[in-house]
Amino acid sequence: MSAGGFSVRRLVRVRELLDRQVGSGLVPGAMVVLARRGARHVEAVGTLAFEGAGSAVPMAPDTIVRMASMTKPVVAACAMTLVEDCTLRLDDPVDELLPELADMRVLADPEGPLADTVPAARPITLRDLLTFTLGTGMVVAEPGTVPIADALDTIGEPDLDEWVRRLGALPLVHQPGARWMYETGADVTGALIARATGVSFGAALRERICEPLGMKDTGFSVDGAGLARFATAYERDPGPAGAAVVADPPDGSFSRPAVFEGGGGGLVSTAEDYLSFASALLAGGTHRGERVLSRLSTSLLTTDHLTPAQKAVSGFWPGYFDNRGWGFGMSVVTRRTHLGPSVGSYGWSGFYGTAWYNDPAEDLTAIVVLQRAHLGDQRLRMWNDFWTTVYQAIDD
Repeated sequence: MSAGGFSVRRLVRVRELLDRQVGSGLVPGAMVVLARRGARHVEAVGTLAFEGAGSAVPMAPDTIVRMASMTKPVVAACAMTLVEDCTLRLDDPVDELLPELADMRVLADPEGPLADTVPAARPITLRDLLTFTLGTGMVVAEPGTVPIADALDTIGEPDLDEWVRRLGALPLVHQPGARWMYETGADVTGALIARATGVSFGAALRERICEPLGMKDTGFSVDGAGLARFATAYERDPGPAGAAVVADPPDGSFSRPAVFEGGGGGLVSTAEDYLSFASALLAGGTHRGERVLSRLSTSLLTTDHLTPAQKAVSGFWPGYFDNRGWGFGMSVVTRRTHLGPSVGSYGWSGFYGTAWYNDPAEDLTAIVVLQRAHLGDQRLRMWNDFWTTVYQAIDD
């Protein structure tokens, strides 16, 4: 048995799975980082890119990658630091700091005309933002079929002040608190943090989360010194071959300061940095003996806050919340159905194939790193295999 209570023989299966993902040409590199009972185990295969200088650089814990939606839990934790110092309160309306979202109108029919609205029954609160129940969010629809979906798509990614102004000019899709809707709550949380602190969202995140946790490579862009460690992101060629083609190179969209510091998915980071964040949550808010968040704040972040009524009408598809809930900015496992995270585990995945879970019952943090578009979807067979190989290796 290896340190941390893993079977050395069974951990080989984790590496074999990574070898298959890289060997198939799905991605140039892949990595799994496991931390348990004070020990860390890393399996890294392949390189940062299929081509160019990155093809000679091995995937490693300090490889910089696009975390995409794994940004959301970090943003929620930052918001809780402001709750702790009483700058913000969970159940106060956000109107004072975000007047663009005051006195909102709500669509009479979520798929109907934008002009057909009713008054919001109550103001939006920080709790609504963190639980993604503010009344608006991602609306998946074919262009031209649902007016609010088309309108939300036109907001774009200007600076946060202009983004909030454009969002506030549109009606909510549902009444505040009525149901869970993905994505937008995290971006609004970022704007609220910026207004509450009087500095940019990125600066607030650095001061309150990244610097206390030693997350030196986490931010909304990559500086020149870090570009050599920045993995290339790929996507599937729409042609019949379906080969991997470059979606974003190291000198692409993250090589310059971000105009839109998006709480929904704008951070780059490393497995090493993210492990510091995840480990702090698992330790009740402490990092190397220093408290970053209170134990009760970490409990709030990682507890399912959705009501049965919200779960019944929400989610990416019918039954989505049968086995999970939603804390503040992250998913929470409520029923174990596979060889994977225990009940009470929490975490989230990202668009480019990053994923993370903390499992308090097993004292386990597991982080998976890939960089290819659309691979964060946990319904993909590969994710069943990833979590199976992680959990079958536990040997105590």
